[in-house]
Amino acid sequence: MEVIPAEYEGWWRIVEVSQWPSEDLDMLGQALLSFTGIDDRLRMFVLLAYVQAKPTKAGMSFTWQGAWEFDEMSGTGSVKLARDGTLKGMLRIKDGDSSTFIAERAKAPDEPIQNPPSYRDKWRRRR
Repeated sequence: MEVIPAEYEGWWRIVEVSQWPSEDLDMLGQALLSFTGIDDRLRMFVLLAYVQAKPTKAGMSFTWQGAWEFDEMSGTGSVKLARDGTLKGMLRIKDGDSSTFIAERAKAPDEPIQNPPSYRDKWRRRR
């Protein structure tokens, strides 16, 4: 496990994305990305994912795995700290879209971010 540099460590509120409508970012709760080194998560739109991050020369890179609604997805991302203290990043979906994003420093959520649902959960809900 890599140590997260202090300037990146913590929770980040995703406030803008380039590829998708930003007004829907908070469908499941505040759009957040964590770099704490322990059980890191990503939540935005209807995406819930686990995050594995590591420092790079230019900032941080990460992989993520989770679900968009009930469809399993994974991908990669990278961030770097801007002069104004925000994170400028890129999120890529494996075999799919990519989008730049901007995130601002935030507090940890009051309630933990839920685990990504599995494909089996989709069929359990329909019964």
